[in-house]
Amino acid sequence: MAARFNILLHGFCAVMAVAAGAVPAAAQEFPARAIRMVLPFPAGGGSDLVARIIAQKFSQQLGQQVIVDNRAGASGNIAADIVAKAPGDGYTVFFANSSISISPAIYKKLSYDPVNDFAAISMASSYPFALVAHPALPVKTVKDLVVLAKAKPNSLDYSSAGTGTMSHMAMEMLRVKTGTRITHLPYKGAAPASVALLTGESQVAFVVMPVAAPHIRNNRLRGLGVADKVRSAVAPEVPTMIEAGVKDHLALQWNGLLVPVKTPQPVQDKLYREWVAAVKSPEVVKRIRAEGAEPSGNTPAEFSAFFRSELAKWAEVAKQSGTTVD
Repeated sequence: MAARFNILLHGFCAVMAVAAGAVPAAAQEFPARAIRMVLPFPAGGGSDLVARIIAQKFSQQLGQQVIVDNRAGASGNIAADIVAKAPGDGYTVFFANSSISISPAIYKKLSYDPVNDFAAISMASSYPFALVAHPALPVKTVKDLVVLAKAKPNSLDYSSAGTGTMSHMAMEMLRVKTGTRITHLPYKGAAPASVALLTGESQVAFVVMPVAAPHIRNNRLRGLGVADKVRSAVAPEVPTMIEAGVKDHLALQWNGLLVPVKTPQPVQDKLYREWVAAVKSPEVVKRIRAEGAEPSGNTPAEFSAFFRSELAKWAEVAKQSGTTVD
């Protein structure tokens, strides 16, 4: 009887050992096929270029193709919804950008929960917005702009890539902090918004530094302030918004990797390891910096904490400015 019990116990332990090792083994085998990386913006832009630079190296790290899937629209909500509802198996991932930290504050209803539906893997890169003015506008500093805007409320127009975009919210933050009234001219994308500023259709705007820097250098735009903690290496003569007197004015265009929250932890861990190896590889760092961005590759905990701080910041700006989208 005792011998039979020992045999049964041995068999049970063997089964449990196999079961216990099943998840790690599955993680080791992952990925067994191509991975779909969903992007919330159209092909051809700066963020798309950064995503494809990283995706190429990420594919090499994983040993499987990473397919870039551009799903633009609704301030990134279409792409976010696709990934939130995808199977949590690691084969559908989200190259999210800063719009996901703004949408919950301005949309009355979202089909996904940005905090509870996703797990943070790691940031990819970031670059600041710069406050720039058309050279015909008689201002040389942020203080000059504030004085003029207060003297002539709603006489100035600012262009943005659309309601709820970072270029819109960065200016709303400035308006809230300075008590100014400047009229919003929303465009369908960053490119037409920049053209409007260059042609004088609008007088001021927040433009991502990689786009703004060349125009500042050739005097087609006047740089007033950089919405970052430090000055930009591509336009070091432009002070930060904080240096210019606007306390805590920070607006970064960032992107990073999110996955459905139900993705197994061993799979998340492998994605993190290979993602960071790709982002921090010398060739990727060089190419990203050439685009005017700064590579990241931070930890899941660091990315999650940053994401939550961004959600809180833009929720407060939306509340104080009254910004909503039906």
